[in-house]
Amino acid sequence: MTDPLHTELLELAKEAARRAGELLRDGRPADLAVAATKSSPIDVVTEMDIAAEKLITGLISEHRPDDGFLGEEGASVEGSSGIRWIIDPLDGTVNYLYGLPTWAVSIAAEQDGETVVGVVGIPMRDETFHAVRGRGAWRTSAREGECALSCRPTAPLDQALVSTGFNYVTEVRAHQADVAQRLIPLVRDIRRSGSAAVDLCDVAAGRLDGYYERGLHPWDLAAGDLIAREAGALTGGRPGERPARDLTVAATPGVFEPLQRLLEDAGAWHD
Repeated sequence: MTDPLHTELLELAKEAARRAGELLRDGRPADLAVAATKSSPIDVVTEMDIAAEKLITGLISEHRPDDGFLGEEGASVEGSSGIRWIIDPLDGTVNYLYGLPTWAVSIAAEQDGETVVGVVGIPMRDETFHAVRGRGAWRTSAREGECALSCRPTAPLDQALVSTGFNYVTEVRAHQADVAQRLIPLVRDIRRSGSAAVDLCDVAAGRLDGYYERGLHPWDLAAGDLIAREAGALTGGRPGERPARDLTVAATPGVFEPLQRLLEDAGAWHD
């Protein structure tokens, strides 16, 4: 049975993602510069990240003033409704800074600690991905309309196309490079898009067989994780654990376990 609350949250998330995506796409200044750094000098924030998060939280608060927020650029509100929004206003900031097209707006809604709605807008691809828990995952584009998503048929690990990402802390990046070097001979190939949200949606859409990354925050993965699962992919962290900062893995059912086991053996979760 369709939950009216979840439908309301979905429509609000889609509208917020649309408006933020338009702001980021159409309002990008020619002289865009770094506004701040986070974990390292190459982990950057632009003025547009901040503006997009303010737009999203402002719009949602107008409609649902009692909800909580957790946003990458500082939004942190407890709320009293049992609903918390997890927001990455610009996932793939370095791509955006350089004028590369692979960046996204990621918005998820939690109800009592469980993700129930996820929306990822990818403006430069004219795509919006969305999912509601238990109702499948969908992709919408102006050219193709709305279509249901399903992850790829299972392939052997050595025929799997796998994506990953790298941390901005030098020591962590060096270890991640070692893990990727061990993985490359065992899979079809490795990709690196620069956006966790995009990679998770590409697993859902059958464009990747798997994805893994260490160092993700809740806002990086909340929406994309739900979309991937609702499209039939498996997601997790280390064996027996949920996706977490130590490790996030998403893959087709046949690739998930061998990929997860390989990453565990390679120590992908630690320096």
